[in-house]
Amino acid sequence: MVSPSDLFDLEEATFKELFKGVDLVWDVLDRIKSFTADLVDYAGHTGALLRGGGEVLPRTVVLHRGRVFDCDYKLLGGDPTKGEMRVFLNGQEVTDAAVVYAGAVFLDDQVHIAPGAVVEPGALFKGPTYIGPGTEVRQGAYLRGSCLVGVGCVVGHTTEMKSSIMMDGAKAGHFAYLGDSILGRNVNLGAGTKLANLKILERPYHLKAGDSVYHVARRKFGAIMGDGAQTGCNSVTNPGTVLGRGSLVAPCTSVPAGYYKPKSVIR
Repeated sequence: MVSPSDLFDLEEATFKELFKGVDLVWDVLDRIKSFTADLVDYAGHTGALLRGGGEVLPRTVVLHRGRVFDCDYKLLGGDPTKGEMRVFLNGQEVTDAAVVYAGAVFLDDQVHIAPGAVVEPGALFKGPTYIGPGTEVRQGAYLRGSCLVGVGCVVGHTTEMKSSIMMDGAKAGHFAYLGDSILGRNVNLGAGTKLANLKILERPYHLKAGDSVYHVARRKFGAIMGDGAQTGCNSVTNPGTVLGRGSLVAPCTSVPAGYYKPKSVIR
């Protein structure tokens, strides 16, 4: 009930290697930082190309095959999560370019922006952070490090993310907080969703799943949301929440900590 394969379809998941050998899904949280750092090292340091070090990016740039273009490009817009972002370099259309708009900030070089991704003005990155292909990082997003973002995701306007995973197609489009959390494939967070990750009192988390009770002795534990789960606007998951696949949270709901079976409706 609480293994990674219970919550996620890992056969074609971008980050399936991260879950290998893990029996209890929340144990993956301890692997995020090192896995992300290794992935950035392997994929390449976009932050280094952009001279990450705290300065605001002065001009919009196109990243293409290890080069930075600050002129001779044309952007026709389009939704990057649907592969519709059109980019021309020297008059030729390219399909494997990323766009980083003026006003983005990279506080260090431990960041990778994959081809097809778009970073809007005012987004701020700390490493290690990996942004997958076709992902949109919207204006004012704050990625505080140990952020692992898959293919075709949305890290939305004034959304804050730290020590968390967004698997392919996950979206946190507006005013969200993700701390020490995992969003499965095609999870959608309604506007204003907060995945709280810190108990007021320092006590273990107790999760009952079927006939088993799990005692989780970790200080920070946000929400783990199985594939296809959704939250309504202005909902809050309390620290230590595990939502089964396809679960639904009604708007303005405070979800008590614990395990919820697949297709639960919480209101």
